[in-house]
Amino acid sequence: MDIFSDLMMGLSIAISPINLFYLLIGAIVGMIVGVIPGFGPSAGLAILLPVTFGMDPIGAIMMLAAIYYGAMYGGTITSILLNTPGESATVASTFDGFPLAKKGRAGPALVMQAAASFVGGTVGVILITILAPLFAQVSRSFGPPEYFLLAVMGMLTLLVMIGTNWKFGVISALIGFALGTVGVDLETGQGRYTFGSAELIGGIYFIPIAIGLFGLGELFYAFYTGLHKTGTGGIVQYDKEERFWPSIEDWVSTRFTMVRGSILGFVVGVIPGAGATIASLMAYSTERSISKNGDNFGNGEMAGLVAPETANNAASSGAMIPLLTLGIPGSASTAVLLAAFLLWGLRPGPLFMEQNPELAWGLIASMYLGNMVLLVISIFAIPLFVQMIKVPYRVLGPSVVVVCALGTFSVHASFIETYLMFAAGMVGFFMRLYGFSPAALVLALVLGPLAEEALRQTMTISRGSFGIFIERTPSLSIICVTIALVVLLPLLNRFGNTSAGESEKAGS
Repeated sequence: MDIFSDLMMGLSIAISPINLFYLLIGAIVGMIVGVIPGFGPSAGLAILLPVTFGMDPIGAIMMLAAIYYGAMYGGTITSILLNTPGESATVASTFDGFPLAKKGRAGPALVMQAAASFVGGTVGVILITILAPLFAQVSRSFGPPEYFLLAVMGMLTLLVMIGTNWKFGVISALIGFALGTVGVDLETGQGRYTFGSAELIGGIYFIPIAIGLFGLGELFYAFYTGLHKTGTGGIVQYDKEERFWPSIEDWVSTRFTMVRGSILGFVVGVIPGAGATIASLMAYSTERSISKNGDNFGNGEMAGLVAPETANNAASSGAMIPLLTLGIPGSASTAVLLAAFLLWGLRPGPLFMEQNPELAWGLIASMYLGNMVLLVISIFAIPLFVQMIKVPYRVLGPSVVVVCALGTFSVHASFIETYLMFAAGMVGFFMRLYGFSPAALVLALVLGPLAEEALRQTMTISRGSFGIFIERTPSLSIICVTIALVVLLPLLNRFGNTSAGESEKAGS
């Protein structure tokens, strides 16, 4: 396989006018989603997924992916200006970002975070270009047993990441599995839990559930926590005499920080369930431990901002490898992306890049362009995003409710799905309030039917023997990797939490 020629083919698809337009829209929307405190890429993707219904799959996937990694750029703006991370992956950026702004260096900090995000994202895409075909080639020998184990791996790694609330995570996943059984049994043709409703014969669609849990659920939780009452007093005001562009010293002192953060972030991002949040915290802690200015971290050190920024963007790129080549969504955001693929009848996995080269390589090529677009937007649209932060939540909230309702209804023109979306919104609020995991529920809803189908096929092949899982080399390898991840991920999670605690103490 000639990687360069495939990339050029993907680039020729990505630069078509309509796809470039979708890419630009996705990048802008992603930054807006990231800027709004309380929201994140998963909520933005869930709300806007119905908008792509009927669009060309390539353009739609490019736009949704741009929303996903674009939110990483936008989330840091509020981290620097308000000391409020736009989403969890930018928490570490508050440790030195806000102190830099209080020192009168908000401009250089915003420019450096944009540059760091660009470097991390671009390095991540380069590594995707090299490694994704290798992952796909290795996984071509996979069959139903391996697909079942991959679905189990995706669920287990996410449940492990929940940490001390693992019981609530298991309950959330069981609810998702239960919802996934609604509909008609493909083998027997019998209806399951349809309660006589013709609209439930096809099962419970993932779009209204995802929109309700992440879109409305996050919104209701934001109202509950009083975000609609907050003003804009925390915004750092620009000094007209302030130097907007970073100094040469800023660039020189962080050049190796960008490299280290990009590589570390990508490696952590490839691990299903780890995600950009842990990658950013690990990068911050690592950089602080090896920097000669480590004692100044938390007081406005530029490397303390650059390290997590490169890491979280590289991690968001790295998470695309297991999604595209194995069909494993390692986070809520990639679960919604997987749902988007399924919406158009596409199933990411070992054969995805071979069977859909235009879409796979078009997406990879678009990520190069998307990072360039986001770099320009991040630098030159900073004043605009600062004004957007001032939009009251009491104005933003009702607009989101209307968009969620219209978006859900527009997919199938179904009132039942709209009611399900509002019900899921209330469930999502209580799940957030009491520590349950909406991400685990959505992952189970998406992966459950796939796992059930793969398990039934496996049992048919093996005539009911579970020994097939250890008799096949690929499936035995997946079992070993899953066990290793279940052991490794709690350590990474503990390391990330320890890093966050130490960093907050340093900044206080």
